[in-house]
Amino acid sequence: MTTSDVDDGSQIEPLLDQIARPLASFTGDGAYDRDGVSNTIAKRHPDADVIVTPRSTAVPSEMAESTPTRRDRHLQSIAAHGRMGWQTRSGDARRALVETAVSRFKRVMGDGLRSQADHRRRTEGAIAVHVLNRMLELGHPKSVRVA
Repeated sequence: MTTSDVDDGSQIEPLLDQIARPLASFTGDGAYDRDGVSNTIAKRHPDADVIVTPRSTAVPSEMAESTPTRRDRHLQSIAAHGRMGWQTRSGDARRALVETAVSRFKRVMGDGLRSQADHRRRTEGAIAVHVLNRMLELGHPKSVRVA
């Protein structure tokens, strides 16, 4: 989805429709830093923890001092602990790791699978993951304590 796709939150409704049980958390990058997205999630899953990376130009709401929103609390945490500290505290670091892994997979293996049949696609995916893991393993140094 592009930034314009998530402006009003209507584009995430089909994704939320696929979830049968209560949503525990929603994690997204800066493209999801929109009031419409937060409001849509809050309406459907009021107890869900929304972890969306605030944009670098984000400013707190007018009610941040008296009744801060989740986003305001995220911005306050960034101000207090820095963006990296906020990522660790909020769980956003996990999203960043997943995005990095998917990006690495796509750069090495390509954007899509070539097989048409489901069982072949599963096999192709498993092979691709094995190849990528092997490449990463070869890149890690082997440390041995000498003394």
